[in-house]
Amino acid sequence: MLQLREEEIFKTLKNIKKFNFVIIGGYAVNAYTLPRFSVDCDIVITEKNKAFHKSLKEQGYKVTEADKINTPYKGEFMRYEKKIQKGFKVSTDILIREVLDRQTNTTFTADWISENSSVKTLKGKTITEKLKLNIINIDALIVMKSISCRNTDIRDVFMLMPKAKDKEWIKKEISSRHNFENRMSIIKKKVLSKKFKDNLQGVYGYIEPTVFEKHKKAILYLGKSD
Repeated sequence: MLQLREEEIFKTLKNIKKFNFVIIGGYAVNAYTLPRFSVDCDIVITEKNKAFHKSLKEQGYKVTEADKINTPYKGEFMRYEKKIQKGFKVSTDILIREVLDRQTNTTFTADWISENSSVKTLKGKTITEKLKLNIINIDALIVMKSISCRNTDIRDVFMLMPKAKDKEWIKKEISSRHNFENRMSIIKKKVLSKKFKDNLQGVYGYIEPTVFEKHKKAILYLGKSD
């Protein structure tokens, strides 16, 4: 079932490549580190585009009411779902003009996301196919996930951090939107907990001890006081 979902998402992305959008969230993470499975695909657009939405509907997607409690975003977004087997669906969240984090009320404009994106290779967890798409840059992705700070975000930040390009920029962008020390305290507490490594490997697969320590060191370094 996981493979079916990824195959459908990749097929959808190929069919909408001509439109202007940026991939964020779990699928964006897969462009930079070991691929993990993501339940849905998060896409940011700067403005509503009738042709874009029409293309999704022509592929069999329907607009549905998102689960407001379990959705990490609020603000203007549309969830598209497609049934691919009986009782089995895939979903794509289209975030319009901005990404508004549900937990912190932090806003990331679509323009900021677009400015901090570039064409990267998207990989899947269960399939070998790759796609060249506009994906949020790694440092901006770390900023977004550090502020959101859900368990899945912390695991992603842990995997991404050693490849960060500009840690001072990351600190500045987090600090301009939220309390940096608070976010890092939450992340470090989770990373240093006894169950973190097992939970991480449950998502990403086996991670060599030396690699784990390298990633942990990168997290702790970012959280150091100046």
